[in-house]
Amino acid sequence: MSELDDMKSELAELKNRVGKIEDLNAIRKLHYAYGYYIDFCQYDEVVQLFAKDGEVIFLSGIYKGHEGVARLYKTWFQNFFTKGKPGPEYGFLLDHFQMQDIITVADDRKTAKGRFRAVLMGGMHESREYMPEGLPQQFYEAGIYENDYVREDGVWKIKRLDYMVQWQAEYEKGWAHTEAHLQPAVETYPKNPLGPDELLPAPRQTWPHRHDVPYHYAHPVMGAKLNGK
Repeated sequence: MSELDDMKSELAELKNRVGKIEDLNAIRKLHYAYGYYIDFCQYDEVVQLFAKDGEVIFLSGIYKGHEGVARLYKTWFQNFFTKGKPGPEYGFLLDHFQMQDIITVADDRKTAKGRFRAVLMGGMHESREYMPEGLPQQFYEAGIYENDYVREDGVWKIKRLDYMVQWQAEYEKGWAHTEAHLQPAVETYPKNPLGPDELLPAPRQTWPHRHDVPYHYAHPVMGAKLNGK
């Protein structure tokens, strides 16, 4: 191989590495934007972050395509939290902190996987007139995302958002004395107008139950040796 060929090969490798860095930043921005839109109950914007065949896994249910995603965020969340209006809403708090991201871009740069941690504070000020039934007035929540992303028409979008609630705690009681107010889905749409299109084969029990959240990436030091692959 000539020196020119070596330079071309090295340049192609560098371009690919820079491209992956740009992909990482774009995916991080995509997921962080999701968190901000969720904070302010701007669910039309949330739906548009998903690929056409994107899906959400939430409370052991799978919401498929833009129709399913909109059923979760608009038909359920928006009607429940803000009576159908886009936020922000007086006296209503739903702040997500998105952090600790590990993103892996595929070699062909067409798909990627990402793991994020979320910590949430939610509830309502005592002066708010509307109080959603069954929602604690002050609560904490934490969860882990293991997501898939896809480049659609040159833009990174969410292919599969899998949010696994890890714990919930009413502010006054703390996590030691709280059972999660969110429970696994048991009925699908249309029998349940707010339900998912499909249920996971085995339901994920919520706090105080704990369950493993499989990692999409190999151990940084031990590599594949850790999980035997």
